[in-house]
Amino acid sequence: MPKKTKELIPKNQILKIILVIRGEKVILDSDLAALYGVETRRLNEQVRRNIDKFPKDFMFQLTQEDFANLKSQIATSSLGWGGRRKAPLVFTEHGALQAANVLKSARANKMGVYIVRTFVRLREMALTNEKLARKVDQLENRVSGHDELLIELVREIRNLSMPQCPKIVNDQLVLLCLIN
Repeated sequence: MPKKTKELIPKNQILKIILVIRGEKVILDSDLAALYGVETRRLNEQVRRNIDKFPKDFMFQLTQEDFANLKSQIATSSLGWGGRRKAPLVFTEHGALQAANVLKSARANKMGVYIVRTFVRLREMALTNEKLARKVDQLENRVSGHDELLIELVREIRNLSMPQCPKIVNDQLVLLCLIN
């Protein structure tokens, strides 16, 4: 019987720290360092020592404008009170896994797997939402085509249900239908 393994950190908690910056799903260096059980400066130190392993689609540094927007969203501490002095690095899915590799710790390797699985789950959720949106569009197109048919059907039913009006033509009583 297989043993149940307890997750180090639930995937839902990892989902909460994934941000979208410049259209990329990323994790801040401080959050990644916490997940890997190291100090942020240690993570960044190892990344800078192995910078050739981190192309731009794996990791990038935020601009001061990105960082200012981020600080207002997540309430990061200010410079005067021990806050960050440099804009943080952010890691994509591949960068987070590569960071685990350069740290070379058991915890980092385990957490790297969880992070990748969370990114995969996030992609699946986005794909599901996209499929759902397409299905709603298809349904809307089908129903809108039926609207015209339904309107015409209602007109015909009204025409049939209108009272017939008597009219005399050539001295004979003739019943005529009123048509709109």
